[in-house]
Amino acid sequence: MITAKIENIIAKFLTNQASASELSELEIWIQDSNNEKLFNEYVKVNYATEYCMKEFDSHKVKSMLLEAFASEKKAKKLKKLRQLIYYSAAAVVLGIVTTTYFYKVIFANKSIEESTIVNNTIKTGTDKATLTLEDGSVVTLEKDKIYKKDNVVCNGKELVYNKDNKAKSVLTYNYLTIPRGGQFHLKLSDGTEVWLNSESKLKFPVAFVEGTTREVELIYGEAFFDVSPSTEHKGAKFKVLNKDQEVEVLGTEFNIKAYKDEDKIYTTLVEGKVTVSNSSSKKYLIPNQQLIINLKNGDMTINAIDAYNEVLWTKGIFSFKGKTLKEIMTVMSRWYDVEVVFQNTELEKVRFNGVLSKNDNIKEILTIIKKTNFINEYEIKDKKIIIK
Repeated sequence: MITAKIENIIAKFLTNQASASELSELEIWIQDSNNEKLFNEYVKVNYATEYCMKEFDSHKVKSMLLEAFASEKKAKKLKKLRQLIYYSAAAVVLGIVTTTYFYKVIFANKSIEESTIVNNTIKTGTDKATLTLEDGSVVTLEKDKIYKKDNVVCNGKELVYNKDNKAKSVLTYNYLTIPRGGQFHLKLSDGTEVWLNSESKLKFPVAFVEGTTREVELIYGEAFFDVSPSTEHKGAKFKVLNKDQEVEVLGTEFNIKAYKDEDKIYTTLVEGKVTVSNSSSKKYLIPNQQLIINLKNGDMTINAIDAYNEVLWTKGIFSFKGKTLKEIMTVMSRWYDVEVVFQNTELEKVRFNGVLSKNDNIKEILTIIKKTNFINEYEIKDKKIIIK
């Protein structure tokens, strides 16, 4: 099977995010005949439809990949390769999971109308946040803007608290709020790193009391935590509080998604071990498990998933596996700070697989979806998108 690391490199390669060392690793890996087969199948399943295989030659993709590595015109050839995968047989980068609506659209062979764009003011998301200090004052953090205070420094995309700063007995708290269209990286005073997604808010101590449980609160939104081990803090555990749940760890990597407008909380474990508890139950997670709490009835369910795929957003990648168009557009609406309206509600149920770059502008992404023939038209007016 393809490891999470190789799958991540492939995803980064397809979105033009892979480093030279990662490309080299992929080149070596694909030389093995068994790996070649895995690569071919992976590309077919994730980046093309079963109805378009006659036009899609994954062996050609592989040979072009190897040629690209050896060529002086590597960048140009890699672009051609991505286009081959993205646009082959109109499947594009969003591989298709069949639905009833899929059959209606594919075989209806409707003509695609030109989309309407009026006063497009939609911008791609970027690094930005607001920091609320212990005295209530608010600091705007944004790309290329430096901020410094006694115990904290920000370079425009990362907020870092002084690791040597220790609280004595009374904790003082700061709040980091990420708006729609934003993201930010935070390093707490204990060395724990937190990546915050669009429309998220975290409450955290300026410094922790040595030897006591370290607690932060994800008030809402999505955050990925890489927790500093308890062994480095006199055995102190780390807890993330959130509405209707508490996550306890010793040192691990995990993701929590708990948006205000959603009725479920998703906790995904990448590495280590965590316990998730609410008022009625307590569950243990191992890597590649996701716990879902239904806020309507309190039910807790655990599913086996590809955890790495769930946190690719921290690497600048949108990764969608079996997601509905409605779910995808919800993610897009937060990142691009737009309103999305489905004129045809049946389109909300269409499911996709695939990866996209968070650096793409919204028009490029909508064009990709349109090229799959699932939508006939879309309209952009100011900061509102209408899917038709």
